[in-house]
Amino acid sequence: MSAQPTAPNAAPDVVNIEINGVAMTAPKGSMIIQAADKAGIPVPRFCYHEKLPIAANCRMCLVDVEKMPKPAPACATPVMEGMKVTTQTKRALDAQRNVMEFLLINHPLDCPICDQGGECELQDVSMGYGRSVSRYVDRKRVVADEDLGPLVATDMTRCIQCTRCIRFTADVAGTFELGGMNRGEHLQIGTYDGKPLMTELSGNVIDVCPVGALTNKVFRYRARAWELVARESLGYHDALGSNLYLHARRGDVLRTVPRDNEAVNECWLSDRDRYSHQGLGAADRVTRPLLREGDAWREASWDEALAQAAKLVKNAGESLGVLAHPATSNEEGALLASLAKGLGTGHVDHRLKALDFADAAFAETFELSAAAFDTVDAVLLVGCNLRHELPLLHQRLHKAGKRGAKVFAINPVDFETTFAVAGKRIVAPSQLPGALAAVAQAAGASLPAAVAAQDHDGAKAMAEALAKAGGNAVIVLGELAENHAQASWLRAAARALATATGAKLNRIPQGANAIGLARHGVRPTGQGMHAGAMLAQPLTAYVLYGIEPQYDFAHGAQALKALASAQVVVFAAYASDELKKLAHVILPIGLLPEVEATLTNLDGTDQATQTGGKLPGEARAGWRVLRALGGQMGLPGFEFTDLHGLRAALAPEAPGQGTGLAEAGKADPGLERITSTPIYRGDAVLRRAAALNAHPLTHGARIVLHPEEALSRGLSEGGMAKVGDGIGSAALPVAISARVAKGAVWIESGYEATAPMSPTARLAVVGA
Repeated sequence: MSAQPTAPNAAPDVVNIEINGVAMTAPKGSMIIQAADKAGIPVPRFCYHEKLPIAANCRMCLVDVEKMPKPAPACATPVMEGMKVTTQTKRALDAQRNVMEFLLINHPLDCPICDQGGECELQDVSMGYGRSVSRYVDRKRVVADEDLGPLVATDMTRCIQCTRCIRFTADVAGTFELGGMNRGEHLQIGTYDGKPLMTELSGNVIDVCPVGALTNKVFRYRARAWELVARESLGYHDALGSNLYLHARRGDVLRTVPRDNEAVNECWLSDRDRYSHQGLGAADRVTRPLLREGDAWREASWDEALAQAAKLVKNAGESLGVLAHPATSNEEGALLASLAKGLGTGHVDHRLKALDFADAAFAETFELSAAAFDTVDAVLLVGCNLRHELPLLHQRLHKAGKRGAKVFAINPVDFETTFAVAGKRIVAPSQLPGALAAVAQAAGASLPAAVAAQDHDGAKAMAEALAKAGGNAVIVLGELAENHAQASWLRAAARALATATGAKLNRIPQGANAIGLARHGVRPTGQGMHAGAMLAQPLTAYVLYGIEPQYDFAHGAQALKALASAQVVVFAAYASDELKKLAHVILPIGLLPEVEATLTNLDGTDQATQTGGKLPGEARAGWRVLRALGGQMGLPGFEFTDLHGLRAALAPEAPGQGTGLAEAGKADPGLERITSTPIYRGDAVLRRAAALNAHPLTHGARIVLHPEEALSRGLSEGGMAKVGDGIGSAALPVAISARVAKGAVWIESGYEATAPMSPTARLAVVGA
């Protein structure tokens, strides 16, 4: 119940209070500051934050409470029946002004050069509660700065010890990386070990810091707050679709900050979404249409480039394949589907990294919403590194863990989490279906005959926990499950387990807009081939939309081979050297921060963006280029003239899910490869964001083995090893970890060195 002025007739769970003479009700157990905020009564504060535990450090929120002998902190004083509070009495104002004077005693007077100037909470509050002349004449203290990594800059002399950053890393991120050392005037906030912040949510300490002690290192000194224009946009590096603002100056996106949405990202933002804008201005950005003449490239006019592209795709006819990146917008996806239909081809797909198409599975909305993860009772993670795949969903699960939720995992790697895991089964990738089937069998589920259970000690406990939680339990299939060679087995076992226990099934969409693209027709039709078949059985021509073949396909080497012998029309924001070797026409298009678009997130919600930054050179919004191409060929569905007309014609339809099962894998000799996508290398923009690629979580191309596997091959930590699968090979540094399943080797995708190797290969590993 909100704290709003009402008549004094309180319900059992609320109390009657009065603030500044205004009668209202407030929930029992809430604090005075919360009641005041909901009633619109201002109370100054620094340490209080509605998403953080109460600390009552700064005392800036002191208010006068009737019958109390001295002012009380509004953030830490619970409301009581009949309480009368005043925020503007002489005693309250004197207390607030005295606190402000103490806070400013050691604070440096560097507002003209402080990067927080113009949006500093201390600056704002001091205007109302500070003295015009300081009485302090002694030397101010100085605190040495600390290197927190490539994302967060420090000026710790400005710190007012509000401890918001400490409470964020401890209670929200769950990493306990920041703390206070020493006492009194000598208190300093920093890391205990001198290492950079490792949490994937580190940029949020910038938002919660009320002064300029923690600032954005990428944005630092690039612009003043009042020079920036804010535009609503979305995170497009995972399917959550975090709400955010792009801050631009003269069309250049300089900063990204969160936009509150309790159903999606609350008030937080992952580092991946916060800093990826740095990749927008990469050196290989395409600014004009490019045509290939022999082995050389030349710039061309739009008319010439579109005419050449139309000629190539028309000549291919039914032998044309259309492949779109799974972060492509709904509008662009619908036009790609219309383009393929008009040209008479059913070879259309966006499932670039899928390996198993037997059950014709497409991304589907979460059965348990993202917001409901806060209160879930039991969770089973299967083939899922949730912390890297959906950082803010992991943060919600961290909150559920603190409330007592039981989390179980079946994975090929014991991935790090910030919550306790009640039970886990770490097995090689080929054993994932059997391990999940054992849990389903223990729950009494009916399984397809092909999915054989491999019983294990934890199966019964996992099944019982899911059944006990009933409708408040969820099974999560992650990247390693959805892109598994027997993904159809895993999906069948997960559905059977969900039916038997009453749990919800959440399959993480493999792409920011995988659900939207499936709904808007970017899927095979008729006798059309899926993405895997298009590359295994090369076609005459391809349209690639926003794709870097060596990184964005499941098997980069196979993709490059198929495309090398075909006519390729590319819609791209970047023109890498590898792409230029394959393409015949490159049409420059805008990225999501530069265009208006809609994406469909994992809850099935369509969310819209605004144009944030300017398009470089002669680049155009993708839907405009597709409309021009389709219009030039006279295809149906391209008669609209503006974005409103395009959206009016959209008719999304969710595809059906099949029930087929893939063939069993072969037990070849060698180590199984565990293939996952690095958190900061998942798409073309991230791969060009310098700060994210300098972060310690970007490990680089390497192989990670279990100690026993390393010992048997004479490998040691930090050494080099040759790894190959008969198709591609590489010499990579070695890391040893007991978290990796025996019989497997963990090699992340997204790096040039690892691109040639198959994602499901059996690998031979020898010392370099």
